[in-house]
Amino acid sequence: MPVVEARRMLESAHDRGRLAHALLICGPEGSGKEELAASLIQMVNPPADQGADLWGDPVEVKEKALDELVGEFVRVIRPLSKSRRIKVEQIRELEKPLYLSAPEGTWKVGVIVDADRMWDESANAFLKTLEEPPKDTLLLLLTSQPERLLPTIHSRCVELSLTERKGIEERWLERSGALEKILRELSQTGPNLWLALGLKGAFEEVLASIKGDLEKSYAQDLKEDAAHYKQASEGKWLEEQEEIMKAALAGEVLGARAALMEWLQAWLGDALRQRAGISRVQLPRQQESSRAFGQQLETGELLQRCDALRRMALNFETNAQDALVLECGFMEAFG
Repeated sequence: MPVVEARRMLESAHDRGRLAHALLICGPEGSGKEELAASLIQMVNPPADQGADLWGDPVEVKEKALDELVGEFVRVIRPLSKSRRIKVEQIRELEKPLYLSAPEGTWKVGVIVDADRMWDESANAFLKTLEEPPKDTLLLLLTSQPERLLPTIHSRCVELSLTERKGIEERWLERSGALEKILRELSQTGPNLWLALGLKGAFEEVLASIKGDLEKSYAQDLKEDAAHYKQASEGKWLEEQEEIMKAALAGEVLGARAALMEWLQAWLGDALRQRAGISRVQLPRQQESSRAFGQQLETGELLQRCDALRRMALNFETNAQDALVLECGFMEAFG
């Protein structure tokens, strides 16, 4: 649902005294999860009356961003380590103020951004608080990948799923240069087999770069764990951690590939939209190239090419070799 609708629903639940103590706010990047969490915190703990201005009108109180709300009874944690893990120590810090006495009518709030980054140890440490929260406590778990949460965590939360998406272009700004260059060439030549294969190569290079960065981060984290726990844990525990990290790394790479596919689908979708006379686009910086590409093709052919990208994304879920899926998909969509 859109953020506005979710906010109205939560406000109604709060007014009726039916607001759940634990909410799982999920949705893709850019869907407004943090904005909704910040709005909810200010709903349950409204800011003090600011009085009137020189003309006697009430001073308008602007809503704060999530991190601006951190205080005595509001804690926000997010992945801090290089491999983007939420560690047990962070969970302990989140929980401390929840067990303090608060003034009447004040809610104690704990927010976990990217809650799917709690691995088993952190999730299990948080589970008791989630099961038996102190009085007037609100727990907000934010994630774009709810399926990665432990079932014991997921089942104890009321889920809100946001569908709107903003900022896809900004998220790839530092990585998309090589792709943008080839797309500009395609906008001048129209569909081209060699440029399609070049686009495939650039796509693979971006993914390889992301994977390399993640591997370095996970290796550093494993090294730190080994140094921290070597006296207190058996070697088997560290081996298990390494396997967990490998699985998490693989999941992050697959997530990056899916997000990059979405970026390409947005570009081709913009070409189709502009061909149909719709001015709203998902990638404003690429608007000129997507428009030029779209004007060279009939609407029916653009639809077929959009469908080719959609099938390519689905084919990754089959037993077909990834390299073959990429080659065929890029040739169908851009060749």
